[in-house]
Amino acid sequence: MSGSTFGHLFRVTNFGESHGPAIGCVIDGCPPGLELSADDLQPDLDRRKPGTSRHVTQRRESDRVEILSGVYQGKTTGTPIALLIRNEDQKGRDYENLVDTFRPGHADYTYWRKYGFRDPRGGGRSSARLTAPMVAAGAVAKKWLRETFGTRVRGCLQQLGPIAVPFEAWEHVDANPFFAPNAAIVPRLEEYMDQLRKRGDSCGARIRVTATSVPVGLGSPLYDKLDADIAYALMGINAVKGVEIGAGFNAVTQLGSEHGDELTPEGFASNHAGGMLGGISTGQDIEASIAIKPTSSIRIARRSINQRNEPVTIETHGRHDPCVGIRATPIAEAMLALVLIDHALLHRAQNADVVHAVAPIAGASGRGR
Repeated sequence: MSGSTFGHLFRVTNFGESHGPAIGCVIDGCPPGLELSADDLQPDLDRRKPGTSRHVTQRRESDRVEILSGVYQGKTTGTPIALLIRNEDQKGRDYENLVDTFRPGHADYTYWRKYGFRDPRGGGRSSARLTAPMVAAGAVAKKWLRETFGTRVRGCLQQLGPIAVPFEAWEHVDANPFFAPNAAIVPRLEEYMDQLRKRGDSCGARIRVTATSVPVGLGSPLYDKLDADIAYALMGINAVKGVEIGAGFNAVTQLGSEHGDELTPEGFASNHAGGMLGGISTGQDIEASIAIKPTSSIRIARRSINQRNEPVTIETHGRHDPCVGIRATPIAEAMLALVLIDHALLHRAQNADVVHAVAPIAGASGRGR
């Protein structure tokens, strides 16, 4: 199977299956000399892992990451970094009734048509379980970006099903299981999720991800646009059905006099572009959001077919997230960080000698916070 490697200079090759013995990745191209240990990676994995609240899948995985290579005496050596996360709580029997049938909304049918054979246990290779190694790799990228440029990558919940989540402050995000930037709305979110779980149904979500202190000049003006690569990375996350950069689809109703971000000697007056112009970073905050579809695995009976094209009725049991978007925030952060480190290394390779007499401007951060 091709398509398991992400990036150009900072390359991450992902391996494993949802119910195999382990999952992991190999990072090639990490600059040498970065102080790195498993403790640097574990916090983001703990934010993503299952079983953290009653609102997500109750699969119990510690998601403890092991660094197998590429680090010596606490620092990266510049050689491939192998990361391993062992699967500890597989229940393959939950999928015995799906060996020759296809769950609506899942990759079961397309996977079988493409490869002629599939692992039905938890989606196998197409499972969102495979986002865990990317979160670990993203933590490496986050640390290098922070130490090199002061870049900080953060995300939060913007909407859960029909409930919009007004932004209040970043400090609320890691204080609740929804990554909501608003503490007052958490009881309403909990009530809604409890109702969904009782009905056996699911919902979607909208996640915002942003990066601050991004250097000017990352990206290219044609096929390697920074915003295009960000959209590609975010769209590659399981269950994502839409990506917006900056104003996104709101740009449709804006006038040119409103959308175009004016420049002043003090900086940009606004950030409708989301921190990129012509595919190149402006030095403003990178702003993006993703739309995540409702979880396809639900207890409500749905129509489908089997491999003989016979009609069947599917009720998906086992342990599933009523909203996969709840745990998507650290995943979106990781994918954005992986794009930024890759472009930073590409920029350094070609443009390290470019010097300007005038310092770059920044200005409006995007949303004033």
